Amino acid sequence: MSHKLALVGFGTVGQGLVEILAEKGAEIERETGSAFQVVAITDTVKGALYDPQGLDLVGVLESVKEGGSLVGYPDRPGLIRGWDSFQTISDTGADTIVEATFTNVEDGQPGLDHVRRALSLGKNVVTTNKGPIALAYQELKELAQSYGARLLFEGTVMSGTPVLRMASSALAGNRILGVRGILNGTSNYILTRMEDGLPFDAALAEAQKLGYAEANPTSDVDGFDAQYKLLILANTVLGETLSRDDIARTGIRDITPDDLARARADGARYKLIASLEWTASGLKGRVAREPVPLTDPLSGISGAVNALTFRCDLSGDVTMVGAGAGRVETGYALLIDCINLARRQI
Repeated sequence: MSHKLALVGFGTVGQGLVEILAEKGAEIERETGSAFQVVAITDTVKGALYDPQGLDLVGVLESVKEGGSLVGYPDRPGLIRGWDSFQTISDTGADTIVEATFTNVEDGQPGLDHVRRALSLGKNVVTTNKGPIALAYQELKELAQSYGARLLFEGTVMSGTPVLRMASSALAGNRILGVRGILNGTSNYILTRMEDGLPFDAALAEAQKLGYAEANPTSDVDGFDAQYKLLILANTVLGETLSRDDIARTGIRDITPDDLARARADGARYKLIASLEWTASGLKGRVAREPVPLTDPLSGISGAVNALTFRCDLSGDVTMVGAGAGRVETGYALLIDCINLARRQI
């Protein structure tokens, strides 16, 4: 059974999904019974393609690799170029819109309007974009229900590590009392390298060189990325609608090697910890650097790795550890959501 996809945004994440489909599409079809056909791609920088018969994914990847855009993709009968994101969403006939544009930590745009448009047309959406889910989950959930569409977003919290699906499926029957973890791999990498003796600026520069940190690292090192992920967990796993003002936030920008040395002398390591817990006044969230005792499993999480502990009333603490970023890993998060849509399962 063919399932048509239209990709809105074709940066690292979208390319990761296309690479997986190009390499393993036939295998995925044999295993799942679903053949995923990319009929459209639109990106404000790289250009846009639409072919109702399906794009040649190898040709798409070669065009981007060789020229940095979709301009070099060969013309053929029926191919349309140049559609913007909203025309792509509306007019391509795709079953599912894959929204993989950048996360805007202020207002969620343009991803939020992309998701709204798709759902209002009855199209399914899978996304790795934290902005729409963190800022407008309840609205989008109701919109999906109203129009008979589905919205999946596994990759918004820990990339290809399926913490949201674990909470909804494997931990079913538990009351989740709180969550606590390391939700930003860039900050964790920087802290790990600072423990090795690098000052903050040098560790940040190294993270940027390796592609872990953006040229503007504010979202990572000042805690905004982890704050958004906590909002998603609160809204979707713990069932509480929180705003950014409900989650206290500090980052790691002013931490020093001396701070790390003092923590080490006290049998601890500094980590940027994101947490949600129930209090007498309701659910409260916090993102802050903390000295974590070496006896705590989170203290051993090194490098650009994420970890999340669910505190449960029946199963006790359950921790998942895995990649929190990466081209293939986040592309896989989109793929597993697409597979579950095609299977009509969550």
